[in-house]
Parts: sequence; C-alpha cells; structure tokens
Amino acid sequence: MKRVKIYGTIGPACRDAEILKQMFMEGMDGVRLNLSHTSLEAASELIGNCHKAAGECGIVPELLIDMQGPELRIGKLEEPAWLREGDLIETSDIPLPETVMEVLEGSDRGQELLLDDGKILLRTESGSGKSLRVVRGGILESRKSVALPGRVIQTPAMTRNDLEQIARAGEFGVTAVMQPFVRSKEDLIEVRKALDEAGCKDIRLLAKIENMDGIKSLDELIPHCDEIVIARGDLGNAMDLWELPAAQKKISAKCREAGRDFMVVTQMLDSMIHRQVPTRAEVSDIFNAVLDGASSVMVTGETAAGENPVLAIRYLYKTVCEAESFKQQR
Repeated sequence: MKRVKIYGTIGPACRDAEILKQMFMEGMDGVRLNLSHTSLEAASELIGNCHKAAGECGIVPELLIDMQGPELRIGKLEEPAWLREGDLIETSDIPLPETVMEVLEGSDRGQELLLDDGKILLRTESGSGKSLRVVRGGILESRKSVALPGRVIQTPAMTRNDLEQIARAGEFGVTAVMQPFVRSKEDLIEVRKALDEAGCKDIRLLAKIENMDGIKSLDELIPHCDEIVIARGDLGNAMDLWELPAAQKKISAKCREAGRDFMVVTQMLDSMIHRQVPTRAEVSDIFNAVLDGASSVMVTGETAAGENPVLAIRYLYKTVCEAESFKQQR
C-alpha cells in the first residue's frame, strides 16, 4: 500500500537547517515553496538547507513550487493595516490589482471583496465602488489574496515571473509545479508546454482546484495533470463555507473513480500556528482526508510562519499513519 505523502511549506519559521532536519525526521517527504511571496533565486539558501537537512536523514526531498498563476493579490503595504469592523475605507487605501479596481468601479452597491483567504470581508458602499465598508475586520498584510465572489476576472494562466521560475526549476531540484486557480485544460496544457520547453519533462504538474470553474472542468482537467489539489482556502471563498465539505467529497470521489492522485490542503492544523496541540476537529479532518483516498496532505502557514513547525509535522504524520492503519483493518 502506497503511503500518503506529507508536505510542509517552507518559510521564515523553518529556515534553519536543524529545524528542517527535525521535520524530515518526523515524517515529512517534501516541501512547498510559495512563489507568490518569493522566487527560487531569493530562496536559494532555504532550498539548500532543505536539501542538506533531507540528505542527513537519508531522504531525497520533493520540492513543490506553487506558481503565481492567475491568482489575485494585493500589492505591498508599508506596514500591516488594521481594518476595523464598521469602518469606511477607500479603495485607494489598499493596493488592489488594476483588474479588481475595474470590477469594483463598475459594480453595484453591495459587491463583496474577500481578502486573505476570506479572513477579511469588505463590501462596496456606493455604485462607483470606491468606498468599502469593513464587514469582517482584521490585520491586513502585503501580498494577501483577493477574491470577488460572483465575478469572473480574465487573467493569463501564467505570469512572466512564472515562466522565469519554470526555466530555472531543474537547477533548484524542483520535482513538481502547483498551478493555482486552474480554470480549464488549456491552463494545464500551457504550463506543461512551458515545462517541456525548459527541459523539465519529468517535473510533475499539480492542478489546484480553487474556484467554480475548476470544479466544473474537473473531468477535463484530470487527464492533463499528475495530481489534483483540493485547495480549500480560496475554494471556500468561491462558495458558502458550509458547501465546502460536499465539494471536497465530490472532488475526492471523481479522482478516485479516475484513478488520479489528489492532495488535500489548507488549515489542516491551523490552530498549531500558535498552539502546541491541534484541535480534535483538525485531526479528524486529516483522518477523513486519508479515508477519502488522499495521496498526500499538506500544511502551509503552520510550518512556514507558525510557532510549532516540527510539532505540526509530527501530528500530521501520526494522524495519517493512524488513518492508514484503520483503512487496512476495515
């Protein structure tokens, strides 16, 4: 029986080679690097530490790069901004992408704007879309995600920076590319072509399902990727949250029927960003993902920026092992 793979996300919290070594010793198979916040060149020392730490554990690590793709993010803030519930702000107060500004300016009153995986919710107060009411507040930091529920914004599948990163993927030992916000098979064909032209035919292609287009196109996406990623952060922005578990179950079932590997990600151990012990709901979530047939599971902020990266991997691995044992006994 093939073991479910365990992935962490590398970042400031696990920059040190010794911490990375402990994470590999706790059962981690590989790491994800989010290229929305950095580049292969800028993260070369961190990637080197990862390869060194894995080598000392007798592991050849997987390195997954998460591309920028058509994802929308705010620009750089001089300092984190505290958006208080009930406040009225102007769109000029936030460095929003131009395409988002165009939609807001042409929208009716009441258009919602989700920031940072939906943690912050703003709503237009005027027909011009220039005034926004803070419905759900929080601290907003640079480069956080942007979503406009109910609106479709046409953007290229790959940015110029994505192409530059793919051209150097082999140089840094990249084993897989995660393409975000996949909308159609054409998005995947475009990425695969770029990989082939860069001499990276052996690099796996993972399709992140993060919007309704991805769900609707799932049947045509499956043959064009090596693994489907159920990315519940932005997917949860594309629908009411109580609908997300059913969407996850449906995607899982389609992947099983097609014999396609799939990964489950986002907030699997979110409480461990600050806590040393996860919630009961979190370990149940991991357990059920394995029972549904997930080929891999991944944590993101828990290891990239959390206070307990090693412990997070330990709980992830131990829970996966328990779920696999349970499956064998049934």
